[in-house]
Amino acid sequence: MKKITGAEIVIQTLIEEKVDVIFGYPGGAVLPIYDELFKQKKIRHILVRHEQAAVHAAEGYARSTGKVGVVLVTSGPGATNTVTGLADAMMDSVPLVCISGQVPTHMIGNDAFQEADIVGITRPCTKHNYLVKDVNILPNVIHSAFFIAKNGRPGPVLVDIPKDIQTFKAVYKGKKNTKVISYYKPNLKPNINQIDQFIKLLENSEKPIFYVGGGVINSGEVASKNLFKLIKSTGFPCTQTLMGLGAYPTSDNQCVGMLGMHGTYEANMSMYNCDLMICVGARFDDRITGKVSGFSPKSKKVHFDIDASSFNKSVNVDLTVQGDLARILQVINKKIEEKKTSFKKAKIKDWWIQINKWRSKDCLKFKNSDKIIKPQHALKRLDFLTKKYNPFITTEVGQHQMWAAQFLTFNKPKHWMTSGGLGTMGYGLPAAMGVQIAHPNSLVIDVAGEASILMNIQEMSTIKQFRLPVKIFILNNHYMGMVRQWQELLHGNRLSESYMDSLPDFVKLAESFGATGLRTEKPSEIDDLIKEMIKVKGPVICDVIVDPSENCFPMIPSGSTHNQMLLGPNDKVEGEISEDGMVLV
Repeated sequence: MKKITGAEIVIQTLIEEKVDVIFGYPGGAVLPIYDELFKQKKIRHILVRHEQAAVHAAEGYARSTGKVGVVLVTSGPGATNTVTGLADAMMDSVPLVCISGQVPTHMIGNDAFQEADIVGITRPCTKHNYLVKDVNILPNVIHSAFFIAKNGRPGPVLVDIPKDIQTFKAVYKGKKNTKVISYYKPNLKPNINQIDQFIKLLENSEKPIFYVGGGVINSGEVASKNLFKLIKSTGFPCTQTLMGLGAYPTSDNQCVGMLGMHGTYEANMSMYNCDLMICVGARFDDRITGKVSGFSPKSKKVHFDIDASSFNKSVNVDLTVQGDLARILQVINKKIEEKKTSFKKAKIKDWWIQINKWRSKDCLKFKNSDKIIKPQHALKRLDFLTKKYNPFITTEVGQHQMWAAQFLTFNKPKHWMTSGGLGTMGYGLPAAMGVQIAHPNSLVIDVAGEASILMNIQEMSTIKQFRLPVKIFILNNHYMGMVRQWQELLHGNRLSESYMDSLPDFVKLAESFGATGLRTEKPSEIDDLIKEMIKVKGPVICDVIVDPSENCFPMIPSGSTHNQMLLGPNDKVEGEISEDGMVLV
């Protein structure tokens, strides 16, 4: 067979992996690969303006499609600029393959121009990584990278390819004849005995709750459908994590809202008082659990997950079931049907009465105004006016992110993209680009804050180049809102470096990039602004001036338990505050 260059092998392997889009930025150490990209027409390249944005765009693409996102960057700073994005993808279980260039093999370790040990640097923030020193194993490595990225618990994989390896030649026999060099074999089939134990727990429970995470969405639409079927057949309540929103319809009556630090009163109180907690594809993150020793103290705990390393990591549970969530849920439903198990509503009647009492507090209520725009009101109107378009929503990180999670409706999986685990400011805009590339005819909205949007604002240039009709909805309160809120509540209202007093004119900024800029500070104009934003065919930046003093409630102070929530501005933090902002209750 004819020998081809390493650069050609890279392109051929990507084509066989059915890659249609790459997000990247060229440089000296990857020019042979870019030369091969130029010669073909099967893969589209999206030129970003910063490598961090390339990874976030690939995340948005991956999360909204279920495919593996692909990134291509050069060596040195090109590679190191991807670290934040890779860490973000690792925390949020996003399947990515990042290909980085490297200095020639004989220069590695000599502090060559634009050299960085990216394999060493990214070892803690990737699922796996490779430094390719032999062109003959390059096909194996790339196909293995895709296998690892998308199988089991998804995550990012980095492949570092020295420049000389890109020019050396080898035979490529195609994917079918290329051995995947990986010992990674996740267990996909659940243990039937454990499933039987779980069903018995279901039958005996009087105060159950399903706790649903992003793993359900990662497992695919079959998992979401089977979850819906199970929850409906049991009649049990369901709460979702920030990453799990849309795995189960948030508008359904059995959904009691988001769980955790800024979750609903009814969700958190249900978790605290339940007798059976069923965790489906979540990892007991600290923003969910609050004070671990006081987390769901009265319950039997069950954990379904594909990643066994998540079991008993921070919260000890009574029953674990490892496997692909779609298969686990399918088996449970089948067992329930075979056994003709029925769940009597009378058994959980009192539980629902109690949940509805908690619901009656209306914990998301806010005092609206006809003089100044409340951020909650702006998002409620955004939700109402865009619902029929079934929009894809991305967010930056901060108060606006939590308000979006609280007030927007998510009835389908893969329509909500946010940075959960790492909390990366600057995520939303490039993620929205990736979503828009994947869904060119859909409405894609980045809900942003004026501080966070500036982290990757240069990507407006990418949006202009590729004519992406992304809508950016800025809730502008002139503060790093979440920082200010914590400083107000936990640090004696000492607002240290949280005020943004040198903001750009976002309307003029939008126009400078060939986009449409809209602004309002009047509640009476918010509907017209949103309608105009939707009507405009191209990209739009909406600068919505909102109440700078508004705080995001409910809130569980760090170090507190679910029954120690602050429901509004009149609630006070009880307990001594430690130096790191923890509440010592």
